[in-house]
Amino acid sequence: MKNYKPGLYIVSTPIGNLDDITLRSLNVLKNSDIILCEDTRRTLKICNHFKIRKRLVSYHKFNERKELGKILEFLKTGMKIALVSDAGTPLISDPGNLLINECIKENIQIIPIPGASSITAAFSVSGFEDKFLFYGFLPKTEFQLKKAILTLKDLNYSLIFFLPGLKIDFYLKVFKDYLPNRNILIAREITKIHETFYRGEVNSIEYFKKTLKGEITVVISKKNNKDQITDSQIKDMAKILIKKNSLKDVVNKIYLKEGVAKKRIYNICLQIKK
Repeated sequence: MKNYKPGLYIVSTPIGNLDDITLRSLNVLKNSDIILCEDTRRTLKICNHFKIRKRLVSYHKFNERKELGKILEFLKTGMKIALVSDAGTPLISDPGNLLINECIKENIQIIPIPGASSITAAFSVSGFEDKFLFYGFLPKTEFQLKKAILTLKDLNYSLIFFLPGLKIDFYLKVFKDYLPNRNILIAREITKIHETFYRGEVNSIEYFKKTLKGEITVVISKKNNKDQITDSQIKDMAKILIKKNSLKDVVNKIYLKEGVAKKRIYNICLQIKK
């Protein structure tokens, strides 16, 4: 590979529109000895489109530990190996971290080849202030989801999540309960023919009559001064805290965190005890 040393190349690929691939990404893929892919069928479409004929090796979360030793041996012999995800920038909620850390231990060169990312693409059109926290995929169960949102709701940043489109209304319901008075951007099919952006306030945005397909990127603006904790939020906080704390400690912890009346917290805790 001209002007490139042996090592592991973390190569970004388009998230939809194939015209978004960079010249450098193409050069790396064309000159790599092996391309590691989440799904060889998806990567093959990119390779065929750009007339790239290379050995594709399946490398995903279910086989990454099994394949690790073999890949490291290839790298130690001086190969140039490209790692790609199904779409976008690898290792952002995708497998590969195990390989990266082993390469660091073995002093194998790791080279990022930047490119498309649904995170920055969605945030760039959100209109929100430019400090954000990317969480990735939220939990799938209601209890764990509420627990996660409770840890995030007081952070003074915009929040970015990946969500399965089929469950968008499930997540919207929790957002409405815990992240009120904020703006939301729901991005689907970014860079593709049916690219769509849904905007509005979390409180008032409507549920979807038809489920959305694929992976959704959601951006929610930072905490608004109008945010006020609801009884249901206090109740959920108390349910989590009461498992390891006395009633008195639960009341004090929520009081110090939220600044609401202790009597209100106490009454809600009593309802849980019953």
